[in-house]
Amino acid sequence: MLRMFDAAARHLNFRRAADELNLTPGAVAQQVRRLEADLGVPLFLRQARGLALTESGASYHAPLRRAFTIIEQATRELRPENARITLSMTPSFAAKWLVPRLGRFAERHPDIDLHTMASERLADFRSDGIDLAIRQGRPPFGKGLEWSLLARLDLCAVCSPEFGKTVSAVDHIGALADRRLIQDSHRYWEALLADTANGARHRIMQFNQTALAMDAAANGQGIALVPRLLLGSSLAEGRLVVLWQDGREDQGGYYVVQPAQRKSNAARDAVLEWLRSEVT
Repeated sequence: MLRMFDAAARHLNFRRAADELNLTPGAVAQQVRRLEADLGVPLFLRQARGLALTESGASYHAPLRRAFTIIEQATRELRPENARITLSMTPSFAAKWLVPRLGRFAERHPDIDLHTMASERLADFRSDGIDLAIRQGRPPFGKGLEWSLLARLDLCAVCSPEFGKTVSAVDHIGALADRRLIQDSHRYWEALLADTANGARHRIMQFNQTALAMDAAANGQGIALVPRLLLGSSLAEGRLVVLWQDGREDQGGYYVVQPAQRKSNAARDAVLEWLRSEVT
């Protein structure tokens, strides 16, 4: 009854109040009449063109609206922004890893509104509204931030199955130096081959995003160096095969980054737990 009275008092119209509450105008009017009967005073003047608050109705509505505002604020603090979380990552990570898993997230957390910000730009967490960011590399990632490892990089040299048939068994990375190579903006091929293959740089096809390098490799254009985390569906569906994997311990990895000083947020913690569960 109080909710219906509040809506009717704000709109001064039973129909618009009913639309807000997803009820019929008759149901709202009936509950307002019941409230008036319980209180023993009229709250509205029924007029031809709508409603008008009586003096008693206006004095009753003002503190009631304040009370509802307090309740709504308390609910927002418990579930910030209706459990909306904004997650930042590169376009390649979004396309090759996150997007195929979003259905599982929605099934597991139907109450969380997960927004994905796919950009090469680093989140600053102060002005862009980002709650969590996935960054590739090595910590530290900046002052006032904390991070946790999501997955090691585990670079893999991959190509299409057809292209792979033309490559002999690979026991060291230098064996691939004379092949057609593909790399993204991280330039992993150049770093790995710097001491093993003079002139390899001139035979490297360059893309600015990992996803594009993967697609080029899947189309038989050469061999790409890609973090294993992004290869899941491409390997499972046979679009790519692994020729070689980097066994070094200190390759860097994918990290989940967030501000060190932050309010408690159950939805953000749930997203973080889900991300970790998807890579184990």
